[in-house]
This record gives sequence, structure tokens and C-alpha cells, in this order.
Amino acid sequence: ILLSLATISMAAQNRYEKDVASIKSMSGCYKVSFNFSENFPNSKDYEKHKDYHSGALEWVEVAEEKPGKIVLQHILVVNPKGEGKDAIVKHWRQDWLYQNTNFYLFDKGTHWKYKSVAPGTVKNQWTQVVYQVDDSPRYAASGTWVHIDGKDYWEGNADSPLPRRDYTKRSDYNVMNRSNRHEIFDWGWLHFQDNKKILRKDSAKDSVLVEEIGKEYYVRTSPEKCLKAQNYWKEYAPLWKTIRSTWDERMKQKRDLSIQPNLEDTHLYMQLMGLSPTEHRKAAKFVNDYIKE
Repeated sequence: ILLSLATISMAAQNRYEKDVASIKSMSGCYKVSFNFSENFPNSKDYEKHKDYHSGALEWVEVAEEKPGKIVLQHILVVNPKGEGKDAIVKHWRQDWLYQNTNFYLFDKGTHWKYKSVAPGTVKNQWTQVVYQVDDSPRYAASGTWVHIDGKDYWEGNADSPLPRRDYTKRSDYNVMNRSNRHEIFDWGWLHFQDNKKILRKDSAKDSVLVEEIGKEYYVRTSPEKCLKAQNYWKEYAPLWKTIRSTWDERMKQKRDLSIQPNLEDTHLYMQLMGLSPTEHRKAAKFVNDYIKE
């Protein structure tokens, strides 16, 4: 039986609405636990590093929404047990783009390669673009949201810079290949990672050092526990919108991007997080200063 065009269009619309609901369901207040364990080394001489475990409260805000685009901003509440004063830290950000054809793909160091793909290759897919704490790019992957047999998840694969837990401690690899799965449950959501730690050189084939499994549990809790993070975002959202827009202007040029790791021993995130909510012009200048031309 052939489906009519109207039926196909309605089915696509229903699927799109389910996708949007799944993405937005990741917003809210969560108790988060971060858990990573290395496995399957590529050499018998490799010495496995210790498992990594940490936790925090995290507020996830729908910072922007329009057709085909949803921006989720993560904000950490450090020291949630009340042992001293809570600190609010602007954390990572994830943009979800529908049928996106423009990608900045991590190469190595502080360099991203621009790539355009044919529209047919991303039909009904969503690109998750992940940004660092200073809103510079981190990685981007496209995949299809799956809603079947009671399951609700998205999967994608991309190369990325080293995670913060390794960035200042490891020099034996310089690229992490991430296979990410975001799955929605009634208690919250799970970010599952199946990663490869890679050493990449210009003149040689990638060398996989070791594989790693990661599980980040986002367990929903009372929004009142994240009130300080919500208040922070109300105050600083306009400033970070300026910062996002500054990055967007550069990335609209659709050419490779390189970023200064630091200027005068100062990282960009340190400059930006030291600003007051009204210092928009200075924020834009900082971003442009750190972009290599």
C-alpha cells in the first residue's frame, strides 16, 4: 500500500515533535555522576590509568529555541552538599540542529576543519554540536533520534579534544574519538560513551592507545536545588549570548578554525568568566583575540 504525501508529511512532523520533546527533556536540575574506565589497551605494555569518578549538581537550561535549533546550556553547582559556599560554574553547551549540513570537525591541537555534507546524508537527523566552557567548538556529530519499543535515544560519533580530566595530566594521546549515546529514562537521562584515545600525527596513521567506557548519569531532582544556577543564568545569559554570537560570526565563514590555546599564559575561559554581566564589548574582543587568522 502506497502512503500518500500527506501521510508521509504528517509522519515526519510527528517524528520531529518527538525528537524535540526528547532533546528538551534533558533540561532541568540533576544530580550528575561522571564515571570512566579504560579497557582494551592496544598494547600489552600499556598501564591502565585509574578509574575516574566524580559528581555534582547541574542545571540544564533551554537557552535558545527556534525551529530546527535547540540550545541547552549546562551550569554546575559545585559543592552541593553544603560544605562551604556553593560555586556556580558555567559548564559545557550542546546545540541540536535539525538536518544540519555544516560541520566543524576536530583535527588535533586547537584546529578544527570545516566540512559541508549533502542534505540527503542528514535527512531527519539531528547534529549535536558540543561547545567548551568558553563557547569555542569541541565536537559535532549527526545521528537519528530513535523512538521504538519503549526506547528513546540518539547516537553519534566524532573526534574531540581531550576531556578536562586528562587535558592537564596526559600527553600520550591528543584526540578522543567519541561514540556517544544519549538515552532518555523516566528518572532522567544517561550519557553513555564508548571512546578511543588516539595519538594523531601529520605523517602517520592514527594510533589507538586504549579504549574507554563512560557513563554519566543525570538523575532528575528538585529544581529548587539548582536555584543559584538558575539565578546566575538570568543575570549572565545576555553576556553569553554575545559570546555565542561572536563565535557564530566567525564560524559562518565556513573555513577551518584555529584557536590560540592561551595568550600571555591566560586561557580564554578565564578572561570570559572574570567579566561582569554588562561587559559585552570586552567579551567579543576576547573571543576575537584568541582566534588565529
